[in-house]
Amino acid sequence: MKILTLVQTEFRRLTATGLARLALVALMLVPVIYAGLYLWANSDPYAQLKNIPVALVVEDTGATLDGTAVDYGTQVHDQLMKDNSVKWIDATADEAASGVKNGEYDFVLTLGPDFSTLLTSAGTATPEQAVVQLTTNDTNSFLASSIAATVAEKVRLSISEQVGEAAALQFLNGFATIHDNLATGIDGANQLVDGTAQAQTGAASLADGASTLDAGAQTLSEGAASAASGAATLSSGAADAATGAATLADGASRLSSGASTLSTGANQASTGAGQLADGLGTLSDSVAGLPAATATLNGGAQKVAAGNASLATASGTVAEATQDAADRVPVVRAQIVTQLHAAHLTEAQIADVLAQLDTVGTAIDDGNDAAKGLDTQISTLADGAAQVAAGTQQLADSAPTLAAGAASAASKSTELAAGSAQVADGASTLAASASELSDGAGSLQAGTAEVADGAASLASGTQQVADGASTLASGTGQLASGASTLSTGAGQLHSGAVTLRDGLASGADQIPNYSPDERQTAAATIATPARVDTDTVTKASTYGAGMAPFFISLAAWIGIYALFLIIKPLSRRALTAIRAPLRVTAAGWLAPALLGALQMAAVYFVVTVPLGFSVANPALMLLFMVFTSITFVAIIGALNIWLGSVGQFLGLVLMVLQLVTAGGTFPWQTLPGPLAALHHVLPMSYAVDGIRQLMYGGDLSLALNDVGVLALWLVGAIAFSMFLASKKTAQRTLRDLRPSLIG
Repeated sequence: MKILTLVQTEFRRLTATGLARLALVALMLVPVIYAGLYLWANSDPYAQLKNIPVALVVEDTGATLDGTAVDYGTQVHDQLMKDNSVKWIDATADEAASGVKNGEYDFVLTLGPDFSTLLTSAGTATPEQAVVQLTTNDTNSFLASSIAATVAEKVRLSISEQVGEAAALQFLNGFATIHDNLATGIDGANQLVDGTAQAQTGAASLADGASTLDAGAQTLSEGAASAASGAATLSSGAADAATGAATLADGASRLSSGASTLSTGANQASTGAGQLADGLGTLSDSVAGLPAATATLNGGAQKVAAGNASLATASGTVAEATQDAADRVPVVRAQIVTQLHAAHLTEAQIADVLAQLDTVGTAIDDGNDAAKGLDTQISTLADGAAQVAAGTQQLADSAPTLAAGAASAASKSTELAAGSAQVADGASTLAASASELSDGAGSLQAGTAEVADGAASLASGTQQVADGASTLASGTGQLASGASTLSTGAGQLHSGAVTLRDGLASGADQIPNYSPDERQTAAATIATPARVDTDTVTKASTYGAGMAPFFISLAAWIGIYALFLIIKPLSRRALTAIRAPLRVTAAGWLAPALLGALQMAAVYFVVTVPLGFSVANPALMLLFMVFTSITFVAIIGALNIWLGSVGQFLGLVLMVLQLVTAGGTFPWQTLPGPLAALHHVLPMSYAVDGIRQLMYGGDLSLALNDVGVLALWLVGAIAFSMFLASKKTAQRTLRDLRPSLIG
């Protein structure tokens, strides 16, 4: 019996009755219904999220940002309503709490009263995170909770973007303000640098001037001390001068009195000389009266000699005193001028002092000149008086010879009369000069007294000047030290100002200076620094298309598993009658393989036409699906041949294992270690991967590798079935040809 004959026989058995045909059709539709309904229900679930009822509770009371009222809660509410990602429903807190509990809402999103306040705190020194409260209830749907988390994260990102942009703009505006203020600060720093440079120069000049002033103050202090000493000496000299002036006044007074006496005596001498002349005139006539006349003449001459002696003595004393005063005036004047200059008096002050001294000096010089003239006249008078005295003495002694010399005596007496007249005139002049000298001496005494008082005051003042100069010297020393410190500090200040200016300039260069539009763009970029730019190698068009490879593979296994509920993996009659295990095994595999191919064709049609999933390689994908199905036929058939109904149960267990390890929903790398190892062994893993590669337009070499692994399972399962068939053929007897309950 040929293989096709065995296959036809199996098909006739499966379609022998209406119930059998109905059962066959029902089992054939199992994978179509399973894959079609599941993929249809999940073809694009994300597009239907807008039907999920979600309560939105907005309790935000608003806040103030930079003086402007903001209400982020209302902004988020309006944005969510416009976005319509889910079915947002406005609700109060109580309505939302009861609604999520009884299933009216799948979850609740709440924005609290301080939502805006906390968001605006991002630009303050104490920022706090705003809270978006998400309330879920897994009794409504676990996936709804996952969707809620996704929606809440989307809301959080949207809020973060808005607030982050506002905060970034605020910071950038602050940087712009700082940059402008730094520019102003740099201008001020430049002015400060210029000012400190001038201050440094001025401080250096001040230090030099203070040093010079200190040296001058030291010199002034020394000069003031010398001036004080000189003023003391001047005061002492002025006191001596006052004493000498008093002595001079007294001598001048005596001189005036003596001059008066001399004038009187000179007049008497002139009278006597006249009388002498008259007597001598008559001497020659009358010698008898000579003794009496000579006696009288001798007495007068003696008086004149005595007066001349007193006058000469007084005149000498006056001449010496006036000469000494006149000699001391230039010396004292020079000393006073020197001391006044050393005391640093002004020229006007010095001139005032010298004017007083010059008055005294002039009076002393006038008195000295008068004294010298008086002394000369007295000397002349003394000489004449001496001659008269000598003559009268000779006359007295030589009375006997007087007659002989009467003529000569007459002549001498005539000269004596003339000299007496001159003496009288000189005495009169001397009296007038002596009076002037007395007056001048009085003035000199008063002036020297004033000079003495002024010198004392000058000594006291110069002492105060000396003390002040000493204090000034101490102060200028401190000033010089302070000026030096100031100069050093000014240099440090200038250096610091330069550092400040350079630091401000460096800081200003590092602070961005954007225009308002640039700041707005930068703030948006900072708020969303990165975006996802998807560049896919292959792409599933929808969520259903993404799940299709897994459910197509699972539908292929379920379809074959269901077929083996009515299809016999091996014909026991054929094994007993034909005793050809290869043909019987091939026929047992081929019949369900053909039905499995029809199932995959139907599934492919549903996936591509009603569901509209796009397929990159249509023909190759259909062939791969058929190859996957016939491989599953071999595997499930081998299990049934090997263990019968127990093998059928193992096929169910194996389906469950592959449902977990195939990596159809989550990546297989997320599986625990033992299950991840099974992923690389079990055939459904390769079936899912192959359909993905062909459906999405992936790597065909990987799909070919998947075909190779499935081919190994196919060949291995058929070989194992042939081995089992061979064993069963050796064990079969005619008794085994009795009809079975399943035909």
